[in-house]
This record gives sequence, C-alpha cells and structure tokens, in this order.
Amino acid sequence: QLQASGGGLVQAGDSLRLSCTASVRTFSNYAMGWFRQAPGKEREFVAGIAWRTGITVYSDSEKGRLTISRDNGERTVYLQMNSLKPEDTAVYYCGAAERVIPTMREYDYTYWGQGTQVTVSS
Repeated sequence: QLQASGGGLVQAGDSLRLSCTASVRTFSNYAMGWFRQAPGKEREFVAGIAWRTGITVYSDSEKGRLTISRDNGERTVYLQMNSLKPEDTAVYYCGAAERVIPTMREYDYTYWGQGTQVTVSS
C-alpha cells in the first residue's frame, strides 16, 4: 500500500528526493516516517510527519540536511536529502503509524513500503 521511490547512485554532496505514495488507501489520520537501514546495521529513524497537521520530527543527526513534506492531493510523502554523504548509503523505507503525531519508534509503524536504495559515492 506504500510505494517508495527516488533512490539511486549519487556522488557526495548531491541531493535526492525520495517519494512514498499511498496507492490503495489514504493515511490521513496517520503519521508517516522514513527509516533507513545500512548494510550490517539496524533500521534507524530518519524523519517523520503527521499527515493531517504537518508536524515534523527529525533524528538529531540529520537535522538541517533533510526535509520531510507531504502532498495530500498526491497522497505522497517526500524526503528531500541534501549534501549527501557516503554514510547516507542505505535502503530507505517509508512507513505509516496510526498516530496523530510523528513517532520515532519503529514498532509503532504498521504499514511499510518496499524500500528504495540510496548509494552515495565519495
């Protein structure tokens, strides 16, 4: 029900915009989040947004470089990533949590997209 896209191979310093589209249902009463999982590491929270209010939350390490936003009409959540670094290389997942405010807790998310690969070369 969630389709993530927009990943690719880029160079350090480049930008990417990831998209997460709700294909079957709407998540207007949900919070949406982006997580990432690097090889050999656990999945970690990156950014979240409440679909109805637009309230956002970011991981402390990514504040300033990332912007999460949503387009209600397109049922799409975006993650704009700037000044990419090799350590940003990971599979990025979007998820939906039945929460009115964004949550960093992975176990709150009940719907997940399939993931999109981001690779940043030095």
